[in-house]
Amino acid sequence: MLQIALWKRFIIWVLCISGLILALPNAFYSRVETFNDAKLLNDTSDGWPSFLPSSLVNLGLDLRGGAHLLAEVQVSDVYEQRMAALWPDIREILRAERDKVGTIRLQKGKLDELRIKLSNPNEIDTGINLLKTLAKPVSSVGSIGKLDLDFVGEDDEIIVRLSDAERRATDNRTMQQALEIIRRRIDEVGTREPTIQRQGSDRVLIQVPGIGSASELKQLIGTTAQLTFQPVIAARVNSESLAGSGQELLPALDDPSEFYLLDAGAVVTGEELVDAQPSFDQNGRPALNFRFNPSGARKFGDYTAENIGNPFAIVLDNEVISAPTIQSHIPGGSGIITGSFTIEESTELAILLRAGALPAGLTFLEERTIGPELGADSIQAGKVACIVAFGAVLVFMAASYGLFGLFANLALLINVGLIFGLLSGIGATLTLPGIAGIVLTIGMAVDANVLIFERIREELVSAKGPARAIELGYEKAMSAILDANITTFIAAVILFVMGSGPVRGFSITLGLGIITSVFTAIFVTRLLIVMWFERRRPKTIEV
Repeated sequence: MLQIALWKRFIIWVLCISGLILALPNAFYSRVETFNDAKLLNDTSDGWPSFLPSSLVNLGLDLRGGAHLLAEVQVSDVYEQRMAALWPDIREILRAERDKVGTIRLQKGKLDELRIKLSNPNEIDTGINLLKTLAKPVSSVGSIGKLDLDFVGEDDEIIVRLSDAERRATDNRTMQQALEIIRRRIDEVGTREPTIQRQGSDRVLIQVPGIGSASELKQLIGTTAQLTFQPVIAARVNSESLAGSGQELLPALDDPSEFYLLDAGAVVTGEELVDAQPSFDQNGRPALNFRFNPSGARKFGDYTAENIGNPFAIVLDNEVISAPTIQSHIPGGSGIITGSFTIEESTELAILLRAGALPAGLTFLEERTIGPELGADSIQAGKVACIVAFGAVLVFMAASYGLFGLFANLALLINVGLIFGLLSGIGATLTLPGIAGIVLTIGMAVDANVLIFERIREELVSAKGPARAIELGYEKAMSAILDANITTFIAAVILFVMGSGPVRGFSITLGLGIITSVFTAIFVTRLLIVMWFERRRPKTIEV
């Protein structure tokens, strides 16, 4: 008999109503968006009832407008930093065996290698064996048993390089760190659903909907924001001053013609910073409050206690922001940075410092600013496409299958609502290709109903009564429906996994549309037919 258990009916209607309620905020997009923004600011807003869901389908770059950047991460900077940090250890090891290897001298060479010249070239192998103690296993799953450093003897020089395995591991670590820091910086300014993806070995795709321009985005993420606190050897010197071993000459931020001679060894670095907030100094000028972690607080407190009366340079990205004189012991690990900041600059600097320093510089290969007008045009075009497709499908189904076609149309309306409900629930981003996926789903959604209805027509010829024909129609069409939709869903999954950007947007809406269309065709349409059949009890039916 044609029947559906009461508990099954309850579950079907609960799922439908829940999906439609989740989709409801998208019908009042501006109001709900304003409500969400107010909620983030801990403000109260009466624009939307608080007991209703407020999750929206996020609009992608092509629909909302915003900034698009393609950046190349300069991973070679990390190689250079590794080599520079390695030199003191190499020097100490070789100095301890000076009677064998002779005097040592660092030679000019490539930035990603060290060339150490020995006065006793006959002991090159001895020097290499001594330095091999510095090599450590590569911390990478695919490079187990390999070391991070290569040592090569060439005439009277020892060449130290990162091994190929370590370079690959370093590249991966650098890219992962860069992606995370870029994401944290963008999240700090409250943008919605940015797209931050790795492309190739050393490139990052950044798309941020809703931001003003590409230059604004570049300014936010393109700064390395490396903060250090360093002892001052000499203040306000000229550019011709020579920096000795372990020293560096850096320009002043407020006057690039003046320089500071600093100890290269930082007392505290920005890595030990736990918080940075814009503020104002005692004169009402923009400043920056900072706070270190326990380790940084201890080092900062000890240094200020031991160096009262001495200047202390605050360095940001190789520029001296300020060099105040230490007036007293500063316990607690907190302080204030003053300088010639504007309010915007102090706010931006706080964001950069909280997010952390980029491991390497960025070179921007491509940049585009997409205006909101283009996004509005795309949305309008998408609406027109959906309405036309929807209307055509509704007319065709009603004309072809009569009352049963109307049931399919009602299920189709529920299907579209469920798609938007799922998109809102998972926080997905809707793009222009995503709209294309929805339009395609509208056409595909009735495909299962067509198969079922055609099967019912065939069974009406031989089956005993309309109830049995409807039941057999659903049973015999089930395998064809599942096979067709499973294969399409597999294709959508592959597109999502292998694709990026617009392709993934298309695959998400297509995949969700397949799930909802199968659900509405097999369960919702059938429930509607059963409810009608139980009420009317027709002796014959036309499909």
